[in-house]
Amino acid sequence: MKVLGIIVEYNPFHNGHLYHLKESIKLSGADKVICVMSGNFIQRGEPAIINKWARTKMALSAGIDLVIELPTVYAMASAEYFAFGAVKLLDSLGIVDYLCFGSECGNIHALDRIAEVLSDEPLDYKGFLKQNLSKGLSYARCRELALVQYFNEITIPSSETSALLNNSNNILGIEYLKALKRIKSDILPLTITRKNNDYNSLLLSGSISSATAIRKSIFDNELQMQDNELVNSLPDFSLSTIKDEFTNGRGPIYPEKFSNIILSIIRSSSREHLKSLPYVSEGIENRIKVAAENSGTLEELISNIVTKRYTKTRIQRILFSLATGMSSSEFDSFNKHGGPQYIRVLGFSKKGQDMLSKTKKATTIPIIMKTADFKRSCNPLLRRMLEIEAHATDIYVLGYDNPKFKKAGQEFTLLSRGRFL
Repeated sequence: MKVLGIIVEYNPFHNGHLYHLKESIKLSGADKVICVMSGNFIQRGEPAIINKWARTKMALSAGIDLVIELPTVYAMASAEYFAFGAVKLLDSLGIVDYLCFGSECGNIHALDRIAEVLSDEPLDYKGFLKQNLSKGLSYARCRELALVQYFNEITIPSSETSALLNNSNNILGIEYLKALKRIKSDILPLTITRKNNDYNSLLLSGSISSATAIRKSIFDNELQMQDNELVNSLPDFSLSTIKDEFTNGRGPIYPEKFSNIILSIIRSSSREHLKSLPYVSEGIENRIKVAAENSGTLEELISNIVTKRYTKTRIQRILFSLATGMSSSEFDSFNKHGGPQYIRVLGFSKKGQDMLSKTKKATTIPIIMKTADFKRSCNPLLRRMLEIEAHATDIYVLGYDNPKFKKAGQEFTLLSRGRFL
């Protein structure tokens, strides 16, 4: 038996994801597929357009055998920690043979060369990075410049390195490779070339469009879901799931729905509390506090905080970390103690059920089928990670239009049990 692992958001599941899944199975020759999927909040520091249970249903309908949740503390993290959390989960399962991810370049060796430098951090590279950080640029930009300078010294053209580092999926792929190296995983990495539309493209383009373009089309078409290009971009099972969620008033969920919540929390928070949030440094808490007093929407708030060093995505991660109740010290503690503290099962097929039996014998961390069973775990880090997850869901459901589904505590109800297909 060969087991393939993939790392996903499925926000929402579209034809590009289906292509990636099929090609990954073909490339790896795997018999079974496990995905680690972000929960109700995603890597950009935003809420997912529909909840994790609906997206789990999509994944299982597409042919995924086992869906594992990436805890919010990692799902909403920078690329480095997002990758670390997801890769650590796949490795912790003890049964995964391959990790296959999409990339713009499709060249695993080129990406691995960069991952090696980031993992080992040679002195020359660290020197270049320090020089660039003194210029007040974002960390991502400083790292890119440092890598270009480092590879230039060993006669690899700067244009070649820059091309690799200017694409979102390449960058994330490099982080997956770095994480595999750092935890000394035996999982074999593979990559397939991303097809058609750019990850950040706002335009629909035939049968394969970016999730960004699909979400924009849904909002722009006032949720009618009748745009031919939009319909052509989604598998039937995905389209029907989205329609069902919208009909029941559980979507679409988008950042602006949380404007009042976030503005209220910031206005009632001290600067010291804001300073304790992940990704906050260099006095940005003061800028956040002032911006909240002078903004009426989330969009306006973010616009008033963004700087050359603090990108929109980083600001969103800070704001939604505040909303979900996570601090920087807690995040550091999770990382210091091995990352994800549990394996949370969101759904599985019959083949997935068989894999769970094997995982129970191979893993060293708890497998959670029913979250209520772990509310009083003797592991304080596990308890806290679950508390953050529960609070994140309590915040997320406030974005629903239907008040029937806005009740708190949904992480600990029957609805929170793994979905079987």
